[in-house]
Amino acid sequence: MKDEGYDIVVVGGGHAGSEAAAAAARMGARTLLITMSLEAIGRMSCNPAIGGIGKGQIAREIDALGGLMGLATDESGLQFRMLNRSKGPAVWSPRAQCDRFMYADAVRRMLEAQPNLFMRSDMVVDLLTEGDRITGVITQLGVEIPAKAIVLTSGTFMNGQIHIGDRSYGGGRMGEGASRGLTGALHELGFESGRLKTGTPPRLDGRTIDYSKLEVQEGDAEPVPFSYMTDALPEKQLCCWITFTDPEVHDVLRTGFDRSPMFVGRIQGTGPRYCPSIEDKIDRFADKDRHQLFLEPEGWNTHEIYVNGFSTSLPEEVQMDAIRRVPGLESVHMLRPGYAIEYDYFPPYQLRYSLETKTVRGLFFAGQINGTTGYEEAGAQGLIAGANAARFVQEKDQMVLKRSEAYIGVLIDDLVAKGTEEPYRMFTSRAEHRMMLRQDNADERLSALGAEMGLVSDERLKRMEARREARTGLLNAVRSTSITAEAANPFLASLDSAPVRQTDRISKVALRPEVNLGALLRKTGFSDLIPPIEGLERVEDMVEIDLKYEGYVERERGLIEKMEQLEALPMPNDLDYLDIQNISTEAREKLDRIRPENLGQASRISGVSPSDVSVLMVMVKSGRFPRLTVVK
Repeated sequence: MKDEGYDIVVVGGGHAGSEAAAAAARMGARTLLITMSLEAIGRMSCNPAIGGIGKGQIAREIDALGGLMGLATDESGLQFRMLNRSKGPAVWSPRAQCDRFMYADAVRRMLEAQPNLFMRSDMVVDLLTEGDRITGVITQLGVEIPAKAIVLTSGTFMNGQIHIGDRSYGGGRMGEGASRGLTGALHELGFESGRLKTGTPPRLDGRTIDYSKLEVQEGDAEPVPFSYMTDALPEKQLCCWITFTDPEVHDVLRTGFDRSPMFVGRIQGTGPRYCPSIEDKIDRFADKDRHQLFLEPEGWNTHEIYVNGFSTSLPEEVQMDAIRRVPGLESVHMLRPGYAIEYDYFPPYQLRYSLETKTVRGLFFAGQINGTTGYEEAGAQGLIAGANAARFVQEKDQMVLKRSEAYIGVLIDDLVAKGTEEPYRMFTSRAEHRMMLRQDNADERLSALGAEMGLVSDERLKRMEARREARTGLLNAVRSTSITAEAANPFLASLDSAPVRQTDRISKVALRPEVNLGALLRKTGFSDLIPPIEGLERVEDMVEIDLKYEGYVERERGLIEKMEQLEALPMPNDLDYLDIQNISTEAREKLDRIRPENLGQASRISGVSPSDVSVLMVMVKSGRFPRLTVVK
């Protein structure tokens, strides 16, 4: 059977696939989303939360580009917290605990309301090509579906293998089968693959937990939404709780090491360095006598609890014995054991910055297939891949975000320029321009570009422009308005801050670390300077950041200008890196494998030294370099 065909087929309905399909359809492409289970669309298969350090910035950028994640988070949020408040605003990161059932429902509802978007429950087992171009897919039901572009977002399903103790079986998630066939199809097209591993902790029955022994973790009193379009959040928030392992728990866990699939060698894939299993923690950090655990609710209408920090693939009876020795969990009932899952991925040096593959035109990869971990990293890649698939079909230039423009740009550049041999996750430390890439200004950085691409609605763009106008207006007002010593000093005294001796600009008084601009304006009779804006965020908080970090921002702008000089120098497609004699052997091999698009990308490849970059710059600018006989 042959289907009528589509502009774009998106394979997989997780966070990457949902964002990819929605983005492509918003841009006018006739799009089909194929997923093994329509009921699993948008499912939070691991932690029921969005955001966190670095990840929160990505989620806000997805929203600024018209994506689904922020809206679904605000609609389903159980608890909202802004992390890193004790540090500078460059690393403030929003995080929300979500009702995982409501989140998936919200994503599915938004997809079903999207014009140009269709869905099908099926499994893709093969790819159709003509020459170096993709032309469609074949499903396990034997249906041939023509398409001008394909976005693969297969998550952990490609040859997925679940491990619990000495037992293992095929599956992409607990209770869901693995996807077969695509890895072989991609190998036939010349792609290289590898194996990665991730894991998930046990789920507990909250009715059997002794909360009196746990430390309570409340949400923020004034929560900040993820979406710039959200005007109200749930009035009620749920608590999370904190407890700790101890040496007795560790001793029990060690009794299962001889049946651990990770320690006995049955798991070959590399796991996430920054989110290790509990057995890996007590093995690698044997000097620590306890590890923190967060008990997080899964929803409003369920007692299911997620044990953040206790990811494991040890035998179920060992998991049960150990977890019942944790304070507060002595009588707990386990709803589901933790498990590890191995799956195929395709090293991302095989991609362009657009997330189109270098080998096959019109074929895009997004999410865990590229070696990343996390809903936010997957959603960001999905949005970019879906948008660029639409641009490819429309024969338009691809949308590529720079490292200086977005965390999404950092994410994709890290993957393409450096590749990854372990599950990649985002941290604020990965972004060298993080003072510019704050969570509060994602809409000002990206929404205009999103509107230009057809991703962002007129309503969203107008709201961004109004926020920017209000921000600029208040900034100018506090710089031009003076406050007397008589008005300022009582407020400063309440903060144990030194008094001012004379009338001065409000902006200067607000530069003091202990002074909050909003409180200063309200307590001293200048609240009329604060313009109203739509949404729950306060414009005075944004302006305070602008004032206090202006010098840092200007310094970063200078660094960005220098880096963009390297980004502007494209690397020739026919440059024969292996024949360059005056750079290191490691640099020659990595440059040949990755084949960077510009000198900036080349400079960020591990093993390529500054002196190697200088050699490349001279060669490319002069036009004298060894050339390939056959262009890769």
